[in-house]
Amino acid sequence: MISVLDLKREYEALKTDIDAAIARVLASGAFVGGAEVAALEAELARYLGVPHVVTVGSGTDALTIALRAVGVGPGDEVITTPFTFIATIEAILHAGARPVLVDIDPETFNLDPEGLEAARTERTRAVLPVHLYGQPAAMDAIRAFAERHGLVVVEDAAQAIGARYGKGRVGALGHAAGFSLYPTKNLGAYGDGGFITTRDPQVAEAARSLAVHGQAGRYHHVRRAGYTSRLDALQAAILRVKLPHLEAWNARRREIAAAYRAALEDVVWVPREAPGVVHVWHQFTVRTPERDRLAAHLKARGVGSAVHYPAPAHLQPAYRDLAAEGSLPQAERAAREVLSLPLHPFLTDAEVERVIEAVRRFFG
Repeated sequence: MISVLDLKREYEALKTDIDAAIARVLASGAFVGGAEVAALEAELARYLGVPHVVTVGSGTDALTIALRAVGVGPGDEVITTPFTFIATIEAILHAGARPVLVDIDPETFNLDPEGLEAARTERTRAVLPVHLYGQPAAMDAIRAFAERHGLVVVEDAAQAIGARYGKGRVGALGHAAGFSLYPTKNLGAYGDGGFITTRDPQVAEAARSLAVHGQAGRYHHVRRAGYTSRLDALQAAILRVKLPHLEAWNARRREIAAAYRAALEDVVWVPREAPGVVHVWHQFTVRTPERDRLAAHLKARGVGSAVHYPAPAHLQPAYRDLAAEGSLPQAERAAREVLSLPLHPFLTDAEVERVIEAVRRFFG
C-alpha cells in the first residue's frame, strides 16, 4: 500500500542522528524544558524570521494560548473558517470567545476575505485565518480588514511551516501564530507538541507565562487559569535533528505536487498555488463528487487516501449552534468532495506514477 504518510521511512533516513539525540537527552537527566528546548526555540525563530518562539504541548495549546496572550477573552468574537480541523474552533472556545464562521474560497479552501465585513460585530476582537493544507491564506486582505477595525490577527499555521507569503513566512504575518508539531506535520515530533510565534515581546511574555500555570518566576503566579503546556526535551532534540531537513522535504513535496497537477488536471479538479505564495503541500487534496468511489478504487489498487475534512465545524454535532446548515455552502460542498492523495518527501518517483495511474484509470 502506498500510504498518505510514511513516518517509518523518515525515521530510517535519520535514525543515526535521532538515536544519538535521544541518547544525549537521556544521559543529561533534563527532560522538561532546558537547553534542548531553548536551542530549538532559537533555531525555529531564525528559520521563521521572528524574534520570539514559545514551545508548548500541542498545536491546540499553541492557538489557545496565543489567543489569550493577544487579549482575546470572554465576551469576544473571533472570525475564522468552518473548514479546518476542529482544534481551530476549540482554541477560540477555550479562550472564552465565540467563533464566527466565514465561508471559504473554493479555489484555496482558505477563509474568503469577502465575507469578513458582514461577519464583524461590535464584539469582534480577532481574525483567525487557517493556512489550510500548507497554502497561505489571503493575508493582505485579512490584515487590511483587521487594521481598519483595530482587530488582532492570529494565524493557524499548524499545517504550513515553511510556507511563504510574499517575502515573509507564515507565522510572521500577524500578531501571533500557532503551529503544530504533531507527528504527521511537515515538521513533526514523535508525540504531541506545538509552538507560538510573535514579534511582540509582551505577547511572548504572556504566552510563556500562561504555558506554565501563569507564572512569572517560580511559584509566583500573575495570570489566572494558566496551563501545563510544555515541550519536553526529547521532542525538542528530535525536532532539532529534523529542522535542517525541512526545506529539502518541502521542496520534494512541491515536486510531487507539480507532478500530480501536470498529470491529473485534465481528469479531476486539482489544487493550485495562489499567486505570490509558496505552498508547502502538507496535503494534496483533489475534489470530485465521486470522492468515496475514488477512495475505494484507490484502496483496491494499493493506494491510500484520506478525507480532510468530512464535515465543516458547524455540521459537527457539538457545534451546530455556530451556523445553520446551508449557510456556508462552499465549505459544505468541499467537505463532500475533498480527497487527499499520498504526498510525503519519501515517496519514490515510481510510487508517484502509480498514484497518478490509479487516479487516471478511475476517470477513464
